[in-house]
Amino acid sequence: MVSTYRVAVLGARGVGKSAIVRQFLYNEFSEVCVPTTTRRLYLPAVVMNGHVHDLQILDFPPITAFPVNTLQEWADACCRGLRSVHAYILVYDICCFDSFEYVKTIRQQILETRVIGTSETPIIIVGNKRDLQRGRVIPRWNVSHLVRKTWKCGYVECSAKYNWHILLLFSELLKSVGCARCKHVHAALRFQGALRRNRCAIM
Repeated sequence: MVSTYRVAVLGARGVGKSAIVRQFLYNEFSEVCVPTTTRRLYLPAVVMNGHVHDLQILDFPPITAFPVNTLQEWADACCRGLRSVHAYILVYDICCFDSFEYVKTIRQQILETRVIGTSETPIIIVGNKRDLQRGRVIPRWNVSHLVRKTWKCGYVECSAKYNWHILLLFSELLKSVGCARCKHVHAALRFQGALRRNRCAIM
């Protein structure tokens, strides 16, 4: 049986969220920053250890605020589908303090405006541009501790430019949405093993 998961990718302008998605899907990176102005939908099938998982990745342009209700969500074409996803990936630039503040604000709005009574929706915070480590504005430990201990969210740092920890991000995503074959204690090791055996692929 194929599982389908809808994922929203959000972040401030220039943080590299679209670059992360394109690196994951197409193994490519462009030095030219092209701002995301409309919602983009990608429909990859992820094969992991012989099991298929369909992903619906929605790459959203920067939003001023998370829609507070369904009416507001569907009134703005850029926000459509934002309230009904299975998980959120919130991306910031480790060299830009304002982009982290943006993620902090959007996360809080998600928690405050999601439909009451629905199950908790996983949120993964992603620090991109790890290759520019020397320009980091907030110590990694401080961010990791805040996100994991206080916010109770997943945290991954990656480099879209060098394809570093991109697959780790999406394996964490599958675990967060409750993938039965990814959730137990040895899931990450088996996922990495699958990569070495060339048994994980994007279709």
